[in-house]
Amino acid sequence: MTAPSTSPTHPLDTEGPAGAGPRGAGLDAGLLLLRIAVGAIMAAHGAQKLFGWFGGGGIDGTAQFFTSVGYPAGEAMATVAALTETFGGLALILGLLTPLAAAAVTGTMINALAVKWNGGFFSPDGVEYELLLVAAAAALALTGPGRLAADRALPPLREHRTTHGVGALALAVITAGVVLLLRG
Repeated sequence: MTAPSTSPTHPLDTEGPAGAGPRGAGLDAGLLLLRIAVGAIMAAHGAQKLFGWFGGGGIDGTAQFFTSVGYPAGEAMATVAALTETFGGLALILGLLTPLAAAAVTGTMINALAVKWNGGFFSPDGVEYELLLVAAAAALALTGPGRLAADRALPPLREHRTTHGVGALALAVITAGVVLLLRG
């Protein structure tokens, strides 16, 4: 008699020993580095909007910009964007509620892509930067934060499931779409 199979349904849903298999130490370190980079960039952009740090316009300056590009209720939209970027970025750094944090970044950057879309692909007016942030955040939602993350202390998120990421990204796309419809 053989034991029932306990193999995972998806290789990224497994946990192997450090350095072995799809969830090895190298993958965890890489995901940590990606979370820190994307999270720090987004938190800094949020702080520009929220507090006016790093040469940002604060809520008032951001609200004026949002109004100029067609968003209704510029101050409310600026506050939502500032809080989403700041706390989404900080949560990514910590690996806390990673699918939702990555979805927050994804949704915000989808709106940024829409605003800049007619500027072409390459910087300074293009969308390459925003597109890279969307892809990185979406990748983190789908892969999970790795083992070096606060999510490991949360029983529902301890074992990452791809469905968490897919659901969070669907929420990001729907929410971004609604906001863009409000923009007109």
